[in-house]
Amino acid sequence: MSNLSNFIEFKKANRIWAVGSIHSNINSFNSIKKYIIENFQTDDKLIFLGNIIGLGNDAKNTLSKVIRLRFKLMAKYELDSDDIVFLRGAQEEMFTKLQQLQTAPNPKEIIEWMFSHGVDNTIKSYDLDPEDIRNIASQGTIKISKWTSKLNSYIASIPGHKEYFSNLKHAAFSQTKKILFVNRGVDISRPLSAQNDCFWWGYQNFSQINKPYNSFQRIVRGYQSEHKYNFDKLKNDVVCTLFKQPLNNMKVLAGIFSEKGDIIDLFESK
Repeated sequence: MSNLSNFIEFKKANRIWAVGSIHSNINSFNSIKKYIIENFQTDDKLIFLGNIIGLGNDAKNTLSKVIRLRFKLMAKYELDSDDIVFLRGAQEEMFTKLQQLQTAPNPKEIIEWMFSHGVDNTIKSYDLDPEDIRNIASQGTIKISKWTSKLNSYIASIPGHKEYFSNLKHAAFSQTKKILFVNRGVDISRPLSAQNDCFWWGYQNFSQINKPYNSFQRIVRGYQSEHKYNFDKLKNDVVCTLFKQPLNNMKVLAGIFSEKGDIIDLFESK
């Protein structure tokens, strides 16, 4: 498989915890975090399925809390770095592109599109004014570069944030190859190495998949755009979605899985 660094294989997993899109909902994450801390076990693994940031007003502090949870679990259970994984979601993809906006051919249009998808709230959480880059976006590469340098310097000054954006993975799977974790979707007609950005932008009719993808009996994802949701029905579906529309419900969904793809538990924030 090409680009092996984009994928993680969970080896000898007792259980795999997966957390769906948080979207900067810090109070909902606190509820999920408490449950994880109280019930995590030796040889468990943990994966965040993308979209930790975005939409909500507290992206910076939410991400810091997630990073601190990682350090806490790694220290207590002597985990390896690959035992707790962060996937790239659409929000992380957009914010990463924002940090390189000076290279974009049409920065003004890109900014407007990003802001319509909640990236402006993430900028605010880093104590910057979104209107500044909106105004600068049409003033040329040099001014845009100065703004992105300021943003990147601020991100680098917060413990763990630069490393987080630099080490996001595309997907993860168990050693048995029975369960696959993605942010939004996968094109089942193509191998993992040829998915491009399907992982975070999705694939048409992915929700209707009713057969395994290669050896993967279960595909767990952290976001869906549809409003239909049936928590109980997930246990019988190939695709298990840990996200519930609408976006303003402020809930975070999570689950615990065996390395063979069995659902051990599904739960949501209080």
